[in-house]
Amino acid sequence: MIAIIDYGAGNTKSLQFALERLGVKSILTSDPEQIKSAEKVIFPGQGAAGSAMKKLQHYGLDKVIRNLTQPVLGICLGMQLLCEHSEEGNIQGLGIVQGTVRRFSDKVKVPQMGWNSIHKLKGSLFEGISEASYMYLVHSYYVPEIKETVATADYNGTYSVALQKDNFYGVQFHPEKSSLKGQLLLNNFLNISL
Repeated sequence: MIAIIDYGAGNTKSLQFALERLGVKSILTSDPEQIKSAEKVIFPGQGAAGSAMKKLQHYGLDKVIRNLTQPVLGICLGMQLLCEHSEEGNIQGLGIVQGTVRRFSDKVKVPQMGWNSIHKLKGSLFEGISEASYMYLVHSYYVPEIKETVATADYNGTYSVALQKDNFYGVQFHPEKSSLKGQLLLNNFLNISL
């Protein structure tokens, strides 16, 4: 079973439809036991980091997510919340990945919205996805390049567009909105075995 974490801060319908196109059924849940027993977990997110963390804490999901041992995919804000700190609202994240989420400079249009090419692809998440493939992004905050970076993009400088640490994966872009390459990435995640 694939569990999509439901904490009121994710674009979950398009994600469920993307999984259905791959022939995979998912469950949208905030139940800690269902999440812990799932084969794979997807942690979506959109909106403000502060209110999202409050919702996770309200449901007790912050502790649940930190202790998951199966493959977990954070998407957009879900990836950012894997980090230890965010400038957005000056909040503490889940602390799975060391690093601070930063706001884009006022020298560029914020949010970055639309298609951007991704580079320096590493690991099983990007199997079959070519260098400079385009993915769809909507975000005002970013994770700088860190040791867990497995893909980058450029927008007023290079930043992390994907992270991996142990069983935790994160993508800043929306694979469910990124056409065939996004579908391939979701399929790659579903095929990861630890």
